[in-house]
Parts: sequence; structure tokens; C-alpha cells
Amino acid sequence: MSNNGGEYRKRRSAPRRRRRAPIIALVLLGITPITATQVDAQTIVIPGIGVFDIPDFLAPQNQVAPPPDADKPAAEIAIEAARSKIGSGYSGGGNGPDYFDCSGLVQWAYRQAGVDLPRTSYEQLAVGTPVSLDELEPGDLVSFYGGGHSGLYDGNHQVVHASTGGRGVEVSDISEMPFAGARRY
Repeated sequence: MSNNGGEYRKRRSAPRRRRRAPIIALVLLGITPITATQVDAQTIVIPGIGVFDIPDFLAPQNQVAPPPDADKPAAEIAIEAARSKIGSGYSGGGNGPDYFDCSGLVQWAYRQAGVDLPRTSYEQLAVGTPVSLDELEPGDLVSFYGGGHSGLYDGNHQVVHASTGGRGVEVSDISEMPFAGARRY
């Protein structure tokens, strides 16, 4: 122990104060301290406050990145996902990621946006908000042939769908198939 002007302190507490000093300095400067692994340190002097060892490297911990495309609407994510599969093969009952049937493509695309849809075209047409042909927006489900075929509207009268004609996932004009209904999720 030492006597410093009538004040007694333990000598071994000085290293502990030096370890905490950078954090205290950051708080006083209005900077949020980040827990770090001390590597090499640099000594700095803050007039009126003291001398501190500042690590050359601060390793941030527990930082969580925002989910991908958090600001995009689900329909936009879904149509982008469907477009990414143009050229993929057709397979009855296929729901991705390499082979699809029509409703499997729709289900897979919306799953990429965090939306769970039913598996069949008929079930997909039974959920969501009904949309008329003239109100279609990219990402809306479009249904054809009485509900037996589905795809995603891509804008400009185009539909991304998994064709049964041996062509796989493709883009077709909406007028090529008899329209049965549309839904927005």
C-alpha cells in the first residue's frame, strides 16, 4: 500500500485500472466500448483525464447482419428467385432447387422470401388476396387452365412458370394460356 496525500491504495490495482481505462475513456468520449482481445496496444494521453493503453485492434462481438433483402417486399424476392431458375428442368412433383413443376416453382420462389405457400396449384389459388388481370403486379401468382397450372407474373404481360412441354422453367406471354385467376401474398 502507498500513501498518496493521505489516500491509501493497493499497488496491484493500478494494472486493473489501466486495463479498464480505455473503456472508461471511450465512454467519456461518447463512444460505445466493444469487448476486444488485446493484441498490441498504443499508449495515449488525454489531458486532464490520464494515460491509457488503447488496443490496435478491436474485435467486434455478437454483431448480427440484417437479413438479406429485409427491405424488399416478398413478391419482389419471389419473382427474382423464380427468374433465377429460368432454364431449370421440369419434373412432375419437383419443388427445387434444380427441377420444378409449376406449383413447386411458385412454392420454392416464395419460400426464398420467407412465405410458406401450399404445394398444389389449386391450393395456391385458394389462399392470398384475389387480384384481377388488370391489377397484376410482379410476383403475383397467376393461375391457368381452371387452376391446374400456376406461375408468377413478371410484368409486361409475362409469366415465369415451369412448363410441362419439356421446356422447363421459362417466360411466356400471359395470353398464351387461359387465365383462371390471380392471388397476391
